[in-house]
Amino acid sequence: MNNAQRDRGKAIHRETGQTFYYATRLLPERIREQTYVLYGFFRVADEVVDDSSGQSPANQREQLEAIRAAALGETSHDEPVIEAFSDIREQEGIADEEVNEFINAMCSDIDTDRYETYEDLAAYMRGSASAVGNMMTTIMDVDQSEKARPHAMALGEAFQLTNFIRDVREDIRELDRVYLPMETLEQYGVTVDQIKREEPTPEFRRAIQSELRRAEQLYREGVEGIEFLPKDCQFAVVLSAVLYAEHHRYIRKQDYDVLSARPELTTPRKLYLVAKTWWNWRRYTDPVTVFRRVSAVPVDETTSGDAEHAVPSVK
Repeated sequence: MNNAQRDRGKAIHRETGQTFYYATRLLPERIREQTYVLYGFFRVADEVVDDSSGQSPANQREQLEAIRAAALGETSHDEPVIEAFSDIREQEGIADEEVNEFINAMCSDIDTDRYETYEDLAAYMRGSASAVGNMMTTIMDVDQSEKARPHAMALGEAFQLTNFIRDVREDIRELDRVYLPMETLEQYGVTVDQIKREEPTPEFRRAIQSELRRAEQLYREGVEGIEFLPKDCQFAVVLSAVLYAEHHRYIRKQDYDVLSARPELTTPRKLYLVAKTWWNWRRYTDPVTVFRRVSAVPVDETTSGDAEHAVPSVK
């Protein structure tokens, strides 16, 4: 990578991934710059889909196919971070399959705004989230990759489900998208029109609570595999999980109402969690133990309710 490519990836990460940026800075130097580039690549592709003003679906697909070709080293591209990603893909041995899964998911986002079942949503997340986890395990140079990959995929899905839950209002306002499975909404008697009217009904809150529990099970599965990662990467990944899952504490504090206000982590809260996670890491050095002691995710589903999982004051 040249300096322009490196700086571009880091700038995108800092501006659009503020929660992950805290953890990425604590990755070992040997993969930190590559991670900035990977994140920049993901965001550039994602923006093609989300920033659709004045663009036809055909034009969006054309742009994504150009990104795919450049990422796979078949053509060049004028976006520095895509060129840098292509170099990293070749140097680190990132599988073409993962690149294709990711771009395919972005393409499907162009004309898909509803997901009937969770299985449909999971198929989308195979590219938009699980592929990201697989690429990260590749650049980390994981020895036991076959053991690590299922957990990395689960953690990637957990992060994205938290995004979907947190951003329900923004997704419906700005993109007319609903990532909550329609079957969940129907189960609790919630309509898309109610979401558009931003009505946090008791039924809507129960639907959010249900999806929150689904995400938390994925966090548990994902964190269990951090032990298979290189030791110098484990703390940063645990911290990523702690920081992202912290949105769940805010969502519970808002009584599962993500329509009236978007749950946001303050900078003091992030810094507090960094310090608390580091203190527990120094004491236990076990990813599962640290995550259980610090994160907002209950130990198991039987303690996922408000009454059993009290919410402390939030800075």
